[in-house]
Amino acid sequence: MLNNNPLSKYKIKKSSRETIEPEEIFLDSDSGNEQKMERQFYNQYFIWLGRIIFLILAVIVIRAGQLQIVQGDYWREIAEENRIRLTPIKSDRGVIYDRNLIQIVENKPCLDLVIIPADLPKDDLEKEKVIAEISELIQEPVEKIKNLITKNGSRNYSSCLIKENISYELALLIESKYSELPAVKIEKNAVRSYNDGEIFSHLVGYNSKINSEDLKTHPEYFLTDQIGRQGLEKIYEKELRGIYGAQKIEVDSLGLIKRSIAKKEPTVGNNLVLSIDSELQKKIYQTLEERLKKLKLKKAVAIAIDPRNGQVLSLISMPSFDNNLFAYKLSQADYKSLIGNPDNPLFNRAIAGSYPPGSTIKPLIAAAALEEKIISPSEKINCRGYLNIINQYDPSIIYKFPDWKVHGRTDTIKAIAESCNVFFYTVGGGFENLEGLGVKRIKKYANLFGLGDILGIDLPGEISGLIPDKKWKKETKEESWYVGDTYHLSIGQGDILATPLQIALLTATIANDGILYQPQTVDKIVDSENNLIRDIQPKIIRQNFIGLENIQTVQKGMRQAVISGSARSLSSLNFKSAGKTGTAQFGSENKTHSWFTCYAPYENPEIALVVLVEEGGEGHYAALPVAKEVLDWYFNQ
Repeated sequence: MLNNNPLSKYKIKKSSRETIEPEEIFLDSDSGNEQKMERQFYNQYFIWLGRIIFLILAVIVIRAGQLQIVQGDYWREIAEENRIRLTPIKSDRGVIYDRNLIQIVENKPCLDLVIIPADLPKDDLEKEKVIAEISELIQEPVEKIKNLITKNGSRNYSSCLIKENISYELALLIESKYSELPAVKIEKNAVRSYNDGEIFSHLVGYNSKINSEDLKTHPEYFLTDQIGRQGLEKIYEKELRGIYGAQKIEVDSLGLIKRSIAKKEPTVGNNLVLSIDSELQKKIYQTLEERLKKLKLKKAVAIAIDPRNGQVLSLISMPSFDNNLFAYKLSQADYKSLIGNPDNPLFNRAIAGSYPPGSTIKPLIAAAALEEKIISPSEKINCRGYLNIINQYDPSIIYKFPDWKVHGRTDTIKAIAESCNVFFYTVGGGFENLEGLGVKRIKKYANLFGLGDILGIDLPGEISGLIPDKKWKKETKEESWYVGDTYHLSIGQGDILATPLQIALLTATIANDGILYQPQTVDKIVDSENNLIRDIQPKIIRQNFIGLENIQTVQKGMRQAVISGSARSLSSLNFKSAGKTGTAQFGSENKTHSWFTCYAPYENPEIALVVLVEEGGEGHYAALPVAKEVLDWYFNQ
């Protein structure tokens, strides 16, 4: 059969057993590359690439495991710190009242500009911009702000105080720029306000901002905190401060608060109720101030004690200062004015000033002589206006110890009333057939009455004064002790030194029949609702070291001083009182301090009062008029 298809000659037969390999097709296309197409493809490059990728993946997996498993807790904590913060909530500081619940210290709100160092931009340029803008807003040098931040540490989420007590308007402006100023915050705080600051400053003291040195002993405080520096603010810091609360908050990347997670409320500080009578304090201050102006003097002290329990009713040291200056940052001018003042207004003369007590010590010497039976209450010593002592090695040398007048035959009561030096020379150092106490026993009784010791008042800075003896003189002056030294000691002169507080307690001890109390200025500690926390009870230092009959003889002598002696100007008052003047020489220019100490009423004493006017002359001239006016006001107001 004939095939009529013209393309049939090109048809490939399916039944053919012949096969064509791919290599042959490529060979047909390029017969000149026979050797080239004979080589096989190798996968070395693919193997090495795979190994590198595997190694990289292995490193990533290992590192991820290390971060999440081995160091997971650490990094979770870091991340949580950046998101969750525990911020302190400050407690209100306790306030201070006088004995009649008149508030003399309070808290006033203020606004402080602070920075959270860890929230500042990490980029140095951005950080500089933030600090520069803050500098412009508060008108403070950039370097000053940087130094404050550096002191606080760069990885610290606590506040770093930049400027305190800013205006309300400035605070609003800064708050409006929070988004532009990461780490900047306005904190609401409180500062102390001291009513009648100058009148109470040496008693109450003051607060000021804490510093880096304070944090070493008070690590629980913050650099934006205040701490008591002087007075009651310092001694009762723990009670006044209170207990801080805390708030757990979530913040965003700018440090802005997103939400509060948990909160613990703070505990308000406790309040102090003082034994101080604020009206008496003001009266004494004003009376003393007027007297100093009249005399053209500047330095004085006055202390009032309740002899029934040792409570301090008033404590004045002049010149004084306004403790409100320390509530805010003290200006350089104010600081120089206080520190550079030659009259040293910051010095609390009432407890840290030491002075020769002069004749105010004579009641003590009389009590000691009676107790040691050196003399009986009725025994008399003849005063010719002086006492002559002949040098035992050279009879031609005679030492004369003068009196201020001829007193004649004088017993203990008259000696105290008229302040007879010859009497006290004799019972103190001995003369002719009278033995005398001697320095050892004088020192013993001075210590028993509280002189030469710390009395323990609840104020900082109290000193012990000095009762000299043979050992002290040998070690200090490299000299022997002579009878003349004992004579001087017996009338409160020579090297003896006492604080006004000690003389006040000496007087109170005589007034209350011989009980030496520890002085205290705080009567009670109460909470913010005035519920009693602690009632501070009177503390007796010692008692029964002088017989009652001997104490009563001394009391009669101090009473007689008012009736007919050196304090008789008090006799015009409409109540009975007892007192003792003192004129104490000091230095080498024959200058004298003016002392007066007293108590009233005579039968049932309620107040013991001591007044000292530095360089005031005789006791009856400068100090006594102040005491008279104060006592008259106190019992007749």
